[in-house]
Formats: sequence, structure tokens, C-alpha cells
Amino acid sequence: MGGAFMIAGGALRGLAALMLVSIAGPSAAAAAGPPDPLGSVMWEALRDQYFGDAPLRFDDRVKVSAPADAEDTRAVPIAIDASALPDVVEIVAIADLNPFPLVLRYHPHGAAATIATRIKIQQATAVHGAARTADGVWHVSGVLVDAAGGGCSAPPATYAQKDWADHVGEVQARAWPARADGTARLRLRVRHPNDTGLVPGIPAYFIETLSVRAHGAAGPGPELARIDSLEPVSEDPVFSLDLRPPPGSTALTLSGRDNQGGVIAATIPLPAPSPAASDRSLGQ
Repeated sequence: MGGAFMIAGGALRGLAALMLVSIAGPSAAAAAGPPDPLGSVMWEALRDQYFGDAPLRFDDRVKVSAPADAEDTRAVPIAIDASALPDVVEIVAIADLNPFPLVLRYHPHGAAATIATRIKIQQATAVHGAARTADGVWHVSGVLVDAAGGGCSAPPATYAQKDWADHVGEVQARAWPARADGTARLRLRVRHPNDTGLVPGIPAYFIETLSVRAHGAAGPGPELARIDSLEPVSEDPVFSLDLRPPPGSTALTLSGRDNQGGVIAATIPLPAPSPAASDRSLGQ
């Protein structure tokens, strides 16, 4: 009896040890990663959730811009500039303490590794920007934003307008002539509530995807950029991108959808490069 009890006890102790190892394993792995310079209490959990086991480093070449104090928590301007890195294939924006931390994923196929937009912030938080290079490494930076709170849980102002549903998906956009480096600035605004669904009785209703393609005499060209947008992007979202349309492109086409199947579409004329830009290009 006693021997059997000792064996069972040993088995239980072994099982407990295995459970402790399995529980401690992910935390230990996260702790072994680089600590967040901003000291975000959510960083280790978010790192595991969004980056997994991919190599990651904090890198000052990724520039994240946002106001130190948010004046309007429903529309906080942020910008991520990873153009100092080579071969960026994806950019991610994260607001650590939001109910939905992941803000967007940006794929700059034929564009500079920069994006600017406006986001909702629920409370004071770290805002991280991460850029993945072609070698699979994530380069991360961030800033702290102080905020009174409530940006994610406030109902969209759009709903106060009686005809709001008639204008959902309307696009206002402008493209500027290409610069000497071949990039052309595109600024676009889409009318949409971009509701998080946190108000009781109102379902989430937000833009999911926006894609920009070049268009020329031969028809549609390659995809230049894709934005996978999520709940924290502001109502009536505004995006600024620096695209690299191929020579001969005369327009940009925007297409997208929201999470309820609504379609977004627009054609934006692309001005010819200015003579000054052409001269500078030839001089390089």
C-alpha cells in the first residue's frame, strides 16, 4: 500500500512538473525575447500572438509618429515609416491596450514602406509599428500615447445622419505627380462608420480590405498596395501612401470591401510627373 502510494505520488509529482513546464514554456520563451523599450505590460502576449517565433528586434530605423496626448481618441493620427529598411514586405500597427490591439496590416508591393492613418484609442497605450523584411525578421518601434479614453467604445458620429447609409463606401482621393524617386503620394478617404461593435446591440461594421492597382493604356496593372484594415481604424478612414506606379500608368484603381460584404471602388487620375521631377531623376 505504502509503495503504491509512493509510486502514485511520484507520478503525480512528475505530472505536476510537466504541467509547470508546459505552462511556463511560452512565458519563458516570451521573456527570452527582447524587452519592450516602452515597458508595455501587454508586449509579451502581443508578441506571441502576432509574431510567434519569428525573429524580432527593436529598430530605430522604423519611425512611429503619433501625438503624445490624443485630442480626439476616436481619430488619433499615426504614421509608420520603415523606408530606411531594405525589402519591407509587410507593416503592422498595434495599439497595445485597445480591446482590439491589431490596427492594420499593410503590404507595400509596389510602394514605399510608409503608411499614415487615424485610429481609435480606448485608453493611454503604447502604439507599436512593426515592419517585416524579406528575410523574415520583424523590426519594431513605437511611441506612448496618453488619452482620456473611450475611443473604441464610442458610437460613430455617422449614425446621427439620417442619410448615412446612402453614402457608405464613397471615396474622396487625390494623387500627386511622381517625385524624383518615382513615388507618387496618394491620399484617400472612405466614408464608412467603421464601427467596432462594442456598443450593445450594434454589430461590428468596418472596412476589411483596400487594394490599389496601377492602370494604364493596356488595362489594369499590378497591385501596388493592400491594406488589411481592422476595427481600430477611425470612422471615415483616411490613408496616405507613397506608391511606385509603373511607367505609363495613367490612373490608380481602388477596390475593397467591408465585413458585411459592401463594395468599395474608385478610379483616381494619376498626374504626369512634373518636369522638375523628371530633370532630377535624369540627374541621378
